[in-house]
Amino acid sequence: MTINKRTILVLGSGTMGNGITHSFAQHHFSVLLYDTNKEALQKSLHTISTNLERQITKGIIPASEKEIILSKITPISDLKQAAESCQLAIEVVPEIFEIKSDVFKLLDQYCAPDTILASNTSSISITKLASVTKRPDKVIGMHFMNPVPVMKLVEVINGLQTSKQTTDTIVQIAELIGKTPLTVADYPGFVSNRVLMPMINEAIYCLYEHIAGVQEIDQIMKLGMSHPMGPLELADYIGLDVCLNIMKILQNGFGNQKYAPCPLLINMVQAGLLGNKSKIGFYDWTNPKERTINTMFT
Repeated sequence: MTINKRTILVLGSGTMGNGITHSFAQHHFSVLLYDTNKEALQKSLHTISTNLERQITKGIIPASEKEIILSKITPISDLKQAAESCQLAIEVVPEIFEIKSDVFKLLDQYCAPDTILASNTSSISITKLASVTKRPDKVIGMHFMNPVPVMKLVEVINGLQTSKQTTDTIVQIAELIGKTPLTVADYPGFVSNRVLMPMINEAIYCLYEHIAGVQEIDQIMKLGMSHPMGPLELADYIGLDVCLNIMKILQNGFGNQKYAPCPLLINMVQAGLLGNKSKIGFYDWTNPKERTINTMFT
């Protein structure tokens, strides 16, 4: 199957949804951006517009491209109408299996039989999502990295029954939007989060066990390992609730206590200290340009 700059459906207009939409539209795909919340759709379009201005300022795209790119995006709140006209649907809803599976059931019902159904999940089993559809061979993972317009990687996850044709199509389409697709098998955490999340969890343990402070832990990884962002700062950026959910998926999926989330991570999530999204985590994000360490850890 060849998808040649035809209509793409993106379900979910949050941070990842608007980033994915931006990337496809920038590469001349027509994008239907779906959300039940019309206010969220307008906010997403505003974010895309702002990010396009940033690209213009940096000389990444000419100013003349902005309105052309925006014209490729159609906000839509009617899922049936959107699903009927797309060749590829990419789900970007909250990282909760029950929510995602409900979306996949509806997509399977509304989309044409040859439409590929992709999930941007960072940890939920593609095989399990595919099992709620009648087209498991056409279900695949497209795990984009944040911020999507900047990051080159797309982790392509094959479910147990994903066909080679589906994989080849998704690899092709990722390349068409300037990404580097790397294919992995469907096991807990895939590769990206199976490696990343235990590192973040271990950094939180270092803080929990008073081995070092927030600044020291992050600076050691930045200066010693050439990481662009320290693990605690990155955890805040991802969302501590997301980190906790992924650690639980790894722990349950492998049945191995080495993936047990740090008690400090659990407590912070229970307290609502989720990082950037709640303006407080390991850092105080009230003013991101003058970010400071959470006074709990100073």
